[in-house]
Formats: sequence, C-alpha cells, structure tokens
Amino acid sequence: MKIAVTGGAGFIGSHIVDAYIDQGHEIVILDNLSTGKKENINPKAKFIEIDISSPDVSSVFEKEKFDVLNHHAAQIDVRISVDDPIFDARTNILGSLNLFDNCKKTGVGRIIFASSAGTVYGDQEYFPADEDHPKLPISPYGIAKYTCENYINYYSMTYGIKKSILRYTNIYGPRQNPHGEAGVVAIFANRMLAKQKAVINGDGTFTRDYVFVGDVVKANVLALNDDFNGAYNVATAVENDVNFIFRTLKEFTSSGIEEIHGPAKTGETQRSVCSYNKINKDHGWQPEIDFKTGLGLTVDWFKSKLK
Repeated sequence: MKIAVTGGAGFIGSHIVDAYIDQGHEIVILDNLSTGKKENINPKAKFIEIDISSPDVSSVFEKEKFDVLNHHAAQIDVRISVDDPIFDARTNILGSLNLFDNCKKTGVGRIIFASSAGTVYGDQEYFPADEDHPKLPISPYGIAKYTCENYINYYSMTYGIKKSILRYTNIYGPRQNPHGEAGVVAIFANRMLAKQKAVINGDGTFTRDYVFVGDVVKANVLALNDDFNGAYNVATAVENDVNFIFRTLKEFTSSGIEEIHGPAKTGETQRSVCSYNKINKDHGWQPEIDFKTGLGLTVDWFKSKLK
C-alpha cells in the first residue's frame, strides 16, 4: 500500500514508518519539522516538508494517490493548548480537517488517527477507562482530538472511508524528545545521564498508564487490516506514579542526583489508566513490554546518543 504518514519524522511516527517499510509498504512522510528531526527519517521513505494546514497539501494528495493516511502530526503540548487554544485548533482541528477532506477528494481508503485516551476521557469516572467512558475533555488539546474523531466518523459514514482511531495513553521510548512537555520518562532519563537536576512536580503520587512505543507501532500495523474499524484504546491497564519512574531511572542511570519535589502543576489529573480489552478481543493486541523493561530500553537508547 501507499501510505502517507504525517509527523513521520517525529518520535512515534518515525517508528511507524520503519515498521511499514519493513512490511514492504510505500511511505511518504509529511512533516514540517517543527518537532520532528531529519535524523529520524527512514532513507527508504519519500520525505515532503510541509505543514498539514498548507493549501499545498491538496496537490500532494492529488499527485501521490495514497491508499492510507496515518495521521500523527499535531501540536502535542497540552499546556500550549490551554494558553493558546486558537493556535492549537488551527493545527489540530483545521490542519487535520485539511487532510481528511483531501482523503475524500482523492479516494483514500482508510484514515489511521492518533487520538489521546488520557485527554479525551477527561477526569475519569472509573478505572480503567474503556472506550465507552464519557468523553469530557478538560483541555483544548483533548477537545481537538475528540473533534477530529467526530470528523473522521463523518467522513466514514458519508464517504465510506475506513477508520482506525487509536486512543493512546502516555507513550515513552527511544527517540522521544527530552526537551518537550510530553514525556517525563525522556526528560528524567536525559537529565540524569547529563547529571542535571530533575524536579518532580508535587508529591509525585499521581499515576499514568505508560505504553512502550514498540507496542504502539504494533497497533498501527494492525490498524491497516481490512477488518479494523473503530476507536480503540492503546494502553496497558497498569498505573505507575512519577516517584517510581524517578527512582527506577535513577537506578538504571546510576545517577546520584537528589530527589527534589517542586510545586504541583495546576489542574493535574490525579489518575489516568485505560483498558485494552476491546483491541485485544477484536484484534489480538496486547502490551508486550512491561514498564520496567521499557524504561531500561529507553535509558539504553539515551546512553547510546551520548557516545
């Protein structure tokens, strides 16, 4: 198949590109390199530097005739979305809609969309959250992700485009940006190896569901199958707190830095954890890398970048 991967130079997208190429698919990466890196680009992929909001996207879709759109490009910082919801919407809603409408115009058969379980469900009413959990996002970022899900449903019902909506929990692993807002694992690992201070926000007891990027890639491979249609959590159903992450990474990096706690972030959700029963039952997916093993693999990658 010929697949467009937006954000294919980024943390998650580049791993997906690698897997798709290994399977023999023809890949075109669409990325504006605002957060993606040229070093992540698979040399066997065609790379087009473009913003998803650009009107030039139309000519790319007309020329390339994609079979599948895998859409991972996004403004990913929740705090930026809170500070500037209009900016967030321009990229995450209008930019996405630009892509979806060009899928309709050029006969793309499937949209695979990176959604966000951690923000679409909002403050959870029960744990772990399944796909039927109320959708009450409390950030513009979460609102944008759920809005895009609804647009995809529209294009699917009206034009017959198949949909693979993947609601991720907190993804970590090799290639994650250690300087961004998203990714306490990458931030702590990088700082510890550099012998720099790493601050835990609040008491460090709030929990998240952390899923390894390699397991996320496997979900994206399954999402190409003809019988894959709908919204699915990509999660582990296991909670881990920030204190555990700090102490485990400190052990793996042999770091002597002090455990420092700073002020808690305003509006921080205390617990977030999701069920993967639906994707397991329908498609046989399950997380294969436990969190401690994944932390070790991530530290090994950061160590390799220091050599």
